[in-house]
Amino acid sequence: MSGLTSVGGRLAVRLRSLTRPQAVVLMVVLAVVAGIWAAAATGHQGLATSLVAVLLLGVLLGILHLSRWMGGLHRANQAANRDLRVVVEQMQRRVVAAVEKERLTAGDRHQELTRSLTRGLRQNGHGTDLLLRAQSREIEAMFQLFGEFTPRAPMPSSGDFALNPTELLDLLHIVRLRRPQLVVELGSGTSTVWLAYALEKLGGRLVSLDHDADYAGRTREQLDAHGLSGVAEVRTAPLSDIVVDGKSYRWYDVEKLADLRDIDLLLIDGPPTATGPDARYPAMHALESRLAPVATVVLDDANRPDEQDAVRRWTENITGLTAEPQRLGRHVVMSYSRSGAAVPA
Repeated sequence: MSGLTSVGGRLAVRLRSLTRPQAVVLMVVLAVVAGIWAAAATGHQGLATSLVAVLLLGVLLGILHLSRWMGGLHRANQAANRDLRVVVEQMQRRVVAAVEKERLTAGDRHQELTRSLTRGLRQNGHGTDLLLRAQSREIEAMFQLFGEFTPRAPMPSSGDFALNPTELLDLLHIVRLRRPQLVVELGSGTSTVWLAYALEKLGGRLVSLDHDADYAGRTREQLDAHGLSGVAEVRTAPLSDIVVDGKSYRWYDVEKLADLRDIDLLLIDGPPTATGPDARYPAMHALESRLAPVATVVLDDANRPDEQDAVRRWTENITGLTAEPQRLGRHVVMSYSRSGAAVPA
């Protein structure tokens, strides 16, 4: 009983899912079948036969309609397949074109990367070679420095903000050749100790200025440790405003220079660039009148544009000041002669 109920339920669900044309056709078929049963039951064989023929004709027409519908569905599926095939082929061509373009682009990038790596290796090799040569020069200069002097205490480090060994060697060579009696150094540090050793041997005096009291104190401690305080003096000269050619600069307090006369060698290694633009330009304005009739001026860090501009303006505007041929290191040496005094070689 439950099985019949289940079958009946499924049949009812299917009947409810029929469309209106399908329901009409089903009702007509049921009516014809009912007519056949009724005609057969009442003995009207001709009518029953006619109704059977009508039923068969309807079935044949239904089969023909179904065949036609299935043919149209097949043709529609074929058209959809053709459209899908066209779309797939177009996508394949696009994918192939994109892959080929990416392959060519990757090849170009690979070549460019190879060229960049090659250039980098060449430049790195060249830079390494230059570095090794520079290190060799500095080591050779350091051996010459310590061969000339025997320090009485550990020497302060050179390089970085201090003079390199090659520059120290050239500076001490100038001191040895020109034998200055008074050397003024703007900016104390490692060079102060080396200059003091040279002047102790040759006879002379060093005055070094520094705007930083702590740094000046450390330099004094170095001089004391080496027993050079009798040769070299470090003065703390705070920065103050000074006007040169109508423009204000931050430079050393000129009162700290009041007693200095006949400076034979002027080393300009301060103030630091961080204190302001053209920080070292006022040096010649403040000290030209205090130079000896024949003097030497050395400017450190002359590879910077502002320092190069300072040298150009000094040599153009100060009579008797000329730049000497380029020496070792990054400094410029200038000769000063007042009133036609002879300049030493």
